[in-house]
Amino acid sequence: MDKLILSPDANPHLAEIKVSGELAYSGSFLKVEKDIVRLPDANQVTREYIKHPGAVVILPLLDDGTVLMERQFRYPLNQVFIEFPAGKIDPDEDALVCAKRELLEETGYTATDWRYLCTIHNAIAYSDEHLDIFLAKGLVAGKAQLDEEEFLETFTATIPELLDWVRTGKITDVKTVIGSFWLERVIVEKW
Repeated sequence: MDKLILSPDANPHLAEIKVSGELAYSGSFLKVEKDIVRLPDANQVTREYIKHPGAVVILPLLDDGTVLMERQFRYPLNQVFIEFPAGKIDPDEDALVCAKRELLEETGYTATDWRYLCTIHNAIAYSDEHLDIFLAKGLVAGKAQLDEEEFLETFTATIPELLDWVRTGKITDVKTVIGSFWLERVIVEKW
């Protein structure tokens, strides 16, 4: 049985407790778990969710105040997306180590100043995926080392441009929407 983790203010009588579980699907990147859980009223239900190794999102801020962005094609939506550099955490990899690796691989940049901002969960009822968001400053340009299947374009944007693109629907990627508002808070409001 999995250990139940509750915050100090949580009511443990409202928690769902895992009774049993099985792997319903195992792919090269994602897995689907099928668990039987006991509800607070003692009834049992089946919960299916996608297991994901987690990922990092990097908000790379250049010295002139612009932000390093990526433009890339995203299947299965068949659209070009404006995104922050990001990537999947490898098994047993520290999130900051992953962030540094992904920034270098995707953009060719390294950073001298890193700040953890927050962790988000995009689809809490359907996945255990979490995204750790980092601010990267003190950027030094190098050469990108893209993965074999990766094709992307890097460019810079101002924070007001990003916020306008979010408000007009040009940016719809969840990590980039949230990261844009974090940049507004951290940089513009000097949080």
